[in-house]
Amino acid sequence: MSARTKRALPWLRGIAITLVCLAFVLPVVWMFAAAFKTNVQVTDPSVGLIFSPTLENFSNVLADGEILTSLGNSLLVGVVSTVLSAIIAVPAAWAVGRFRMHHTGSLVLVARIVPAISLLVPWYYLFAQLGLVGSYTVLVLSHMFVSVPLILWIMIGFFEGLPIELEEAARTDGLSAFGAFRRIALPLAAPGTMTASVLAFVFSWNNFMFALIFSDETTQTAPVTLFHFISYASTDWGGLMAASTLMTVPVVVVAVLGQKYLVAGLTAGATKG
Repeated sequence: MSARTKRALPWLRGIAITLVCLAFVLPVVWMFAAAFKTNVQVTDPSVGLIFSPTLENFSNVLADGEILTSLGNSLLVGVVSTVLSAIIAVPAAWAVGRFRMHHTGSLVLVARIVPAISLLVPWYYLFAQLGLVGSYTVLVLSHMFVSVPLILWIMIGFFEGLPIELEEAARTDGLSAFGAFRRIALPLAAPGTMTASVLAFVFSWNNFMFALIFSDETTQTAPVTLFHFISYASTDWGGLMAASTLMTVPVVVVAVLGQKYLVAGLTAGATKG
């Protein structure tokens, strides 16, 4: 590689990073700006980021309280499904990683590959027979179908990367296998657990299809409420963008508060082993 090429590589990397950042940031900026525009301004290409902002969209969205109720439903379903998934998946991941149950890990990967949407019809029939359609229970269970394999698959690598000698020393001091997991492995894997849990929560928060099929007027989540701003004749772009902004805020807060753990978890998963 020539010296000229080596000097050009940092510039090329910087340009590539800038383009990727713009691809992710610009839609968010447009959404936030459109939330403060009228519908006429949103659909007018000549109106950019310089305009007279209005709070009418937010006042209209918050007036009937539907978006607040659906945000509460999303928070409830997301937290409960994530916590239950972590309680099930983290010990299972430790067992798979420590006892080298590679066939079980392969089955988990298959569960991640199967499109969840292909199971909606049998799920709906089963849950309808049980009288659960329209309840929070069916939403939590359907989200756990994706969250449990997700957390399990991420955490297997973390536990496999932890030094087994620490747990063997704890076993020598009289702890049981589960005691060594609870006192030694689990605290060391906290960054990975946080990372996997945040990813599972974000999936639950953004999931639209499961809530559209299984929820009713009282249990619908935020993505379904956003869908109500779109009709056959027209789309309330201002209201849709205002509601989308309100829906984005909790996820951003979670990401900011958990940034330290997310970075630690991602880097640990990339370097261990």
